[in-house]
Amino acid sequence: MLLSIQTDIVSEKALTKKETIKAIKDAGFDAYDISLFELFGDESTEFGADYQSVAENLRSYADSIGIVCNQSHAPFPSSVGNEERDAVIFEKIVKSMEIASILGAKIIVVHPKQHLCYAEHKDELFRMNVEFYRLLIPYAEKYNIKIATENMWQRNCGAGVPTDSVCSRAYEFNALIDAVNSPYLVGCLDIGHVSLMGADIPAFIGAMGNKRLQALHVHDTDFTRDLHTSPFIGKIDYEAVAAALGEIDYKGDFTLESGEFTRKLPRAMLLSGLRFEHDASRYLMDIIEKNRK
Repeated sequence: MLLSIQTDIVSEKALTKKETIKAIKDAGFDAYDISLFELFGDESTEFGADYQSVAENLRSYADSIGIVCNQSHAPFPSSVGNEERDAVIFEKIVKSMEIASILGAKIIVVHPKQHLCYAEHKDELFRMNVEFYRLLIPYAEKYNIKIATENMWQRNCGAGVPTDSVCSRAYEFNALIDAVNSPYLVGCLDIGHVSLMGADIPAFIGAMGNKRLQALHVHDTDFTRDLHTSPFIGKIDYEAVAAALGEIDYKGDFTLESGEFTRKLPRAMLLSGLRFEHDASRYLMDIIEKNRK
């Protein structure tokens, strides 16, 4: 099991991608999760016209300092409900799959479509997402990278609180993966999102099992806000979560999506913050190993 963390918010400290990867390596992580959100924008990015060469160069640099790219996150949202715009988004997601593959990632997280009100369009969204992921499977095969769908949430417009969305319950998460029925579609469980829905996280993990659950987004919350902070900073019982992962013999990596923790720190404290997240995660990974059967 590799320990990794997203590059997105680390890069916000005015670091280049290479500097970001070096900081992650220096903090003790085994791998980095390349955030490709920038592809969603209309402005040119580092991964522009020459994106393949850029990715190859970044891969060579990471290899030279002894760190790998284990996972990636595609740009999101995956749909906005406008046919022309959604076609452009689809192309950007495919491009992100190619970039992630060049970097060496084995899994790329692609959000399910959720631009409709879930409470009123649950069945329609399910059918829409089965079709969406089936359309992506040929690209996953081409680039030899697994796609991980993720459990989501929406905001209740009246009360302003998080409410259910696509895959927020284990039975629907499982049903979507099973309906697509491809070894190239797996599940990335966002631990923080489960907590926002008030679900029993260890039970959710047990219901998915290690065949479907092959990736994680690890971050903490206060059960009401999507804080994306480090484990042990919020209220999630992460020792129980780790034990549950061990009990299903979870075979994926331990990937943090806790960037808000370091976002609040001055750049001079970035490495200290990353090391705290590293140490907290190694502690939890030990619990996972101790609970394997």
